[in-house]
Amino acid sequence: MKAVGSNKRKGCESDRETEEVGDDGSIEGRKKRQCRNGFIRLSMVYGPGMNTLPKELPWMSHTPGILLHPPPVDTKTVQHMLYPLPPTIQFQSNLYSTETPAAGHDFMRVLSTSSDEDSISKNCTSITAKPSSEFNRNRTQDAPDEKLRALRELFSRPGVNIDAYIIPSQDAHQSEFIAECYMRRAYISGFTGSAGTAVVTKDKAALWTDGRYFLQAEKQLSSSWILMRSGNHGVPTTFEWLNDVLAPGGRVGIDPFLFSSDAAEELKEAIAKKNHELVYLYDLNLVDVIWKESRPKPPNKPIRVHALKYAGLDVASKLSSLRSDLVDAGSSAIVISMLDEIAWLLNLRGSDVPHSPVMYAYLIVEMDRAKLFVDDSKVTPDVMDHLKNAGVELRPYNSILSEIKSLAAQGAQLWLDPSSVNAAIMNTYEIAIEKYLTSNNNKKSKTKMHTDTTGQSGGPAGVFRTSPIAFSKAVKNSAELEGMLNSHLRDAAALAQFWVWLEEEIHNGAKLTEVDVADKLLEFRSKQSGFLDTSFDTISGSGANGAIIHYKPEPGKCSVVDSKKLFLLDSGAQYVDGTTDITRTVHFGEPTAREKECFTRVLQGHIALDQAIFPQSTPGFVLDAFARSSLWKIGLDYRHGTGHGVGAALNVHEGPQSISFRYGNMTPLVEGMIVSNEPGYYEDHAFGIRIENLLYVKEVGTPNRFGGVSYLGFEKLTFVPIQTKLVDLSLLSAAEIDWLNNYHSQVWEKVSPLLDGFARQWLWNNTRPVAKD
Repeated sequence: MKAVGSNKRKGCESDRETEEVGDDGSIEGRKKRQCRNGFIRLSMVYGPGMNTLPKELPWMSHTPGILLHPPPVDTKTVQHMLYPLPPTIQFQSNLYSTETPAAGHDFMRVLSTSSDEDSISKNCTSITAKPSSEFNRNRTQDAPDEKLRALRELFSRPGVNIDAYIIPSQDAHQSEFIAECYMRRAYISGFTGSAGTAVVTKDKAALWTDGRYFLQAEKQLSSSWILMRSGNHGVPTTFEWLNDVLAPGGRVGIDPFLFSSDAAEELKEAIAKKNHELVYLYDLNLVDVIWKESRPKPPNKPIRVHALKYAGLDVASKLSSLRSDLVDAGSSAIVISMLDEIAWLLNLRGSDVPHSPVMYAYLIVEMDRAKLFVDDSKVTPDVMDHLKNAGVELRPYNSILSEIKSLAAQGAQLWLDPSSVNAAIMNTYEIAIEKYLTSNNNKKSKTKMHTDTTGQSGGPAGVFRTSPIAFSKAVKNSAELEGMLNSHLRDAAALAQFWVWLEEEIHNGAKLTEVDVADKLLEFRSKQSGFLDTSFDTISGSGANGAIIHYKPEPGKCSVVDSKKLFLLDSGAQYVDGTTDITRTVHFGEPTAREKECFTRVLQGHIALDQAIFPQSTPGFVLDAFARSSLWKIGLDYRHGTGHGVGAALNVHEGPQSISFRYGNMTPLVEGMIVSNEPGYYEDHAFGIRIENLLYVKEVGTPNRFGGVSYLGFEKLTFVPIQTKLVDLSLLSAAEIDWLNNYHSQVWEKVSPLLDGFARQWLWNNTRPVAKD
């Protein structure tokens, strides 16, 4: 794409050199006479599937950039457009792109604002497009990063001696949400999104994140960092990048507690191609060293017992079932490190991690005993009695590695899930096995670690399988489903009260920031019985911010909710009996035809997935296209999965099930599982749309059972109105309109008894049937 800026006074006669981007992203210079008073000229070379220039540009001086994201064309051509240049805006002398020009995602950055037309006239200049490789070169240089300098100084410390250091997002338990004291990647990089990996070498620093966080990372990373947009064409993986930038024979350091065994092995094998060595730094985390006294203290809030009326199954029964799995696998013990698995298995809940009712702990279950590794200052007398009754002993949290060594010395066959158990535990076990074999003079008959043992051998051996607890936890029993439904109805009542408040405030001209809105929603939810916490940071995004998929508004930095723009609100809560997660997109004024069409097609995808019927044993990825099909018909899509599992009064994101375009997850959807249904569409720097309900899988009666199998479908847990003002009814089929009306009828029936006054009237107004004209 090429753009030539011109805002010259009358009588301009000069020739200026302009630059053009070729098909391969290269910049070709050429002479061209450009003299247009108060206009900017944009040109683009197209290929099949690329974007044309829009008819008008939505100048937005309050945002850092403007995305030109018009519909694609089918044949290669060149288009030029002239746009009036607002007199209050002065443009930077280049454009930048998150991808190559062929992808059609081109941005224009506002450099500054000015009311002096003469100053703008004097600054007319070429505005050129550049490929993404040039992005960081054009950014304003920040002051030297002192954190990176301090980190690199540690590379040469005795006992370290590394050339690169990798900082992942995870804690020692591979948690999605982590305690503040473990937010090392956020501390070192400044990027606060929940997913990402930072890699620091002696002279470079790069951060990888996925499409949900591209825009957020652009805003938060300083010029000392290279942003790697994972999944984009041509973007190297962390392994590929390290192999490229390090001289052969380099040493790459990691904290082995922060990598799963699988992840560490993959990294080790990948960098070995260039003879690099993976160095496990057990004794210190380098980020912690430079964080020093300012690092937050580890959490120490008390643990509580999760009542049986909500859990539905006692600890003894769960442990008995798990021990049967151990026997079947030929294992004598299992090491459990996932925090939600420990909480579910022991019917305990904590508050160590933001948004998730879990506590930091490890658990080892043997055939005749179980040991919980936890800070005992968190254990109340009630919890102590609860654990004793279940035959669970306490051990210090930091003694997990010594226990692993002890079990190996006793010849234990440990069940370890390499996708979740950290590399420190796995490596400790492997070393202990070698020591066991050596001490027993068995060097010539080493016991081979295997993935599918059927009987116990004479020495220690690892059984490497997915944790059986993950699947058991995902299939909710009747008590868990009842708690989820009840908590969702209370949550719906809070949301109705919130929406009537917000609409009234906006109607009266109140200036509310995105943070104000999120705080008020929390206030309404906190009044509901059993409320404990939010289930994730509320995504409250007005206009362009709604296009940032995991946007988190910050005080003093966020936008005011604009009545003339779409507003996306994705939020959830933790209740004593359940976990909620819901997204609604609304408009407080009159939406454009484009916004209505996009919203309607997202709704059609939502309806299609909600109504899906499928044979048992169907993995979630098979259903993903149901939610995208309506968008695909006009060449649109979204960069995230369609559905994730949700815990019952546990983590808002849980596995192993999902509904996603990532087809590697073969976990079947099973009756009792809970998944989200959340298709969306996002136009960067313009708006975002998402509609999300939670569903649970149920068996459905079909007139036939081909192959003798049962067929499954979904039942809704979420009951909050969908704004019909945003729906283009002409695009909906009669069946889709019936679905919308039936859903709103259920919302009224189930939620209205919990409301009165204005909130009840709001619910009535927003659940009325709709019909085509």
